[in-house]
Amino acid sequence: MRAWAMLLIAGAVVLSGCNTIEGVGRDVQSVGNTVAKTANGAK
Repeated sequence: MRAWAMLLIAGAVVLSGCNTIEGVGRDVQSVGNTVAKTANGAK
């Protein structure tokens, strides 16, 4: 029983970490797109 609880907790931590990394990736991509649009507009 205790092993199952630890497994579930570990799974939840891993999944929440993936969501956080995915969110950071989207933020970085958004900044990159904004910089690219600004650079193209300055040409």
